[in-house]
Amino acid sequence: MRAVQVYDTTLRDGAQTEGISFSADDKLKITQKLDWMGVHYVEGGYPGSNPKDMEYFERLRELSLETAQVTAFGSTRKKNVRPADDENLAVILKSGVQIATLVGKSWDFHVTRALDTTLAENLSMIRESVTYLKEQGLEVIYDAEHFFDGYRANPDYALATLEAAVAGGASVLALCDTNGGVLPWDLGPVVSLVCARFSVPVGIHTHNDAGMAVANTLTAVQAGAGHIQGTINGYGERCGNADLCAVIPNLSLKCGIETLPKDRIKHLVELSRYVSEIANVHPNPQQPYVGMSAFASKAGIHVSALMKDPLTYEHVNPEAVGNRRRVLVSELSGVSNMLHRLRELDFNIPNQGETARQILAQLKELEHQGFQFESAEGSFELLVMRATNGYQNPFLLESLRILTEMKESGTVHSEATIKLRVGEKTVHTAAEGNGPVNALDNALRKALEQFYPGIKKMRLTDYKVRVLDEAAGTGALVRVLIETADGQRSWVTVGVSQNIIEASWQALADSFAYGLLKQPAAQQS
Repeated sequence: MRAVQVYDTTLRDGAQTEGISFSADDKLKITQKLDWMGVHYVEGGYPGSNPKDMEYFERLRELSLETAQVTAFGSTRKKNVRPADDENLAVILKSGVQIATLVGKSWDFHVTRALDTTLAENLSMIRESVTYLKEQGLEVIYDAEHFFDGYRANPDYALATLEAAVAGGASVLALCDTNGGVLPWDLGPVVSLVCARFSVPVGIHTHNDAGMAVANTLTAVQAGAGHIQGTINGYGERCGNADLCAVIPNLSLKCGIETLPKDRIKHLVELSRYVSEIANVHPNPQQPYVGMSAFASKAGIHVSALMKDPLTYEHVNPEAVGNRRRVLVSELSGVSNMLHRLRELDFNIPNQGETARQILAQLKELEHQGFQFESAEGSFELLVMRATNGYQNPFLLESLRILTEMKESGTVHSEATIKLRVGEKTVHTAAEGNGPVNALDNALRKALEQFYPGIKKMRLTDYKVRVLDEAAGTGALVRVLIETADGQRSWVTVGVSQNIIEASWQALADSFAYGLLKQPAAQQS
């Protein structure tokens, strides 16, 4: 079986994403996860760029890696400077790595404009820098920056830069589509030519500015490239890099090309979410293969076919990458959707077909009012429970009052007073908060914890508000989504009203009710 080397640059290119900043601790954690996944190369960063990256390389010695080799990124020596005197090359050596990734100019336009030097000097810069690091005992991967633009402008010179890197001893020639504007049919023939011309492995490094990063990476592999560079979740500067979470399964599951160990590919969803959590970036639900919606079906005709055979609407088995099939219920749903969800939730309901129709009718009416249950699976399950016999609400609201005071100093003070009935008992209490929803949350907890101590394990992890009819201004209908977690699971609930407090109460009350109903009795006390 043909195999390719997987080179991850999340810690360097991915860290250049707007809004992402990894600490040294973050980078070490991601390195360990990538190593566990079986990634061949992890680009740790640019040690000469900031103290944080240098700290990462210093602490890297504490890790015991099994599969991944960490590389330090840097550029070729400066013009008219000896390699031994170049600060950039010196910090690569100081980092303590055994592999360096050097970037050099392949586009004559960049040489004369950006570097302000001659074409001959640039070739010397490439060859001498690679040679110097090789003489110090390092393996060198050469990143040919702007290679495809350079080849289009001056093919002879672009190829000459690769010749210089090979003459210096580079072990891999990674061709970079740095501006991300090359199309697959232009890229493929160039990669084929380079692979035929050089005996060293050829790699590919693409950006996604034209939406072609994954397609260009696959095209390069088809043309002979044996080394792929990309990032987890496609993070990267501007529009991002090639998403390894799509490249890897495409190559392994569809092309029969070995990337990561077979038993690790099924953990791609776990890897994707692990990195997004550390990056503090909300996962993209529509992300191919690993997104929450990647194998979600909403249209009734799709679900009906899926129930007969998943191959009707799935290009691969979701479990192959650690994902799962999801059937959504909405105003577009048919009875097939509802029956499938009831079976997933293990509801044993007499006359299930008729009950499913009744619940579906109620759901469609609620969605007409502005509710949405696709992501609010906690509220959906409560909807089903309430439509069946035997449901007991763990608490009932009798009254609620919220006071908010803004002082001249600009400080805001909120207090919620709540009266609840739990079984035959009534509890009346109040609590403060830094805002009305926080005060409401605190008051509800205070009232219920004496009956349900398990509530202490629940915490609100996300709160979203969406205006549904913008033309209504401050009187608009709003939808509130609340995500709650208890250390074992997380769930989302929804509320809708023209009053944001009422909508928040609906979602918050559902979140506590659902969490309590799902907790074993032993955990509630």
